[in-house]
Amino acid sequence: MMSVHLPRVSIGVPVYNGEAYLTAALDSILAQTFTDYEIILSDNGSTDATAEIARAYAARDNRIHFYRVEENLGAAWNFNRVFTLARGQYFKWAAHDDLLAPTFLHSCVAVLDHNPRVVLAYPWIEIIDDQTQVIDHYRIHLHTQSARPLQRFRDLLIEWHLCYEIFGLIRADALRQTPLMGNYGHGDGILLERLALLGPFYEIPQPLFFARKHARQSMNMFGVYQKGENNYHQYTLWFDPSKSGKIIFPTWRMLQERLLTLKIAPFTGKDRWMAYAYLAKWIRRKRRPLFFDLQFAARQFWKQKFHSTQPKPLTQ
Repeated sequence: MMSVHLPRVSIGVPVYNGEAYLTAALDSILAQTFTDYEIILSDNGSTDATAEIARAYAARDNRIHFYRVEENLGAAWNFNRVFTLARGQYFKWAAHDDLLAPTFLHSCVAVLDHNPRVVLAYPWIEIIDDQTQVIDHYRIHLHTQSARPLQRFRDLLIEWHLCYEIFGLIRADALRQTPLMGNYGHGDGILLERLALLGPFYEIPQPLFFARKHARQSMNMFGVYQKGENNYHQYTLWFDPSKSGKIIFPTWRMLQERLLTLKIAPFTGKDRWMAYAYLAKWIRRKRRPLFFDLQFAARQFWKQKFHSTQPKPLTQ
């Protein structure tokens, strides 16, 4: 009986209407010096040429597996789908508009192979524009390498960052211990907090990841490039379009998920109390968006009850 080769690395590419940058993103993956990988490419009901591009790449390289649904089921569903189809020991999410340096996988695999406690490896990040020119250097150094779970959780919760670590290389077994990507605003950030409780991250001091900034990406549309409040109502709909028109409380949902995280977190004694103190600090910082959720829900309820038109999102 012939044995089936399982790839060391699975790369999940969830995509929706990504024709502008998908070719460049796939080319950067196919140019990796580490070659024992599979690509799981999932088209979430695109209405542009995404499916045609994906089929052409799948036809020319048997490491690429293409899947498509006819309806956009949301970013969270698509992110989780590519992971459930993965077979590798290590897993990486890859956005359709970002680029990787040729040694990205080689460097990250080496870290995880030699550091069994590390659950996620990621490099320095350069921000590029729609013409692939470097426009910024992302150097937010969190203490996610700390041996203390509390320190790792604290920095991901309290310190401002853009969650780029989610595009690092992750141990698949660690991801399976989490609920994966939540279908709510900041689902990626909360997933990182949960991964950090399982083990440290490792930052590779080389710029091997190129995150593209352009008009149609979620980060640009919902305001997270600025150190202010984000439009998590709109972000929630990006993660899960089925919530459109429903009354939602995105910041309260984030609080609920973090309370659930702390309930099962491996903290003991003083560290457990400190974790709740850090969450209280987060609540104080988020008191405006927490109040905004209630205000927006009240207006939405009023308009749905007494008017036929949908309420316009408020400016936070």
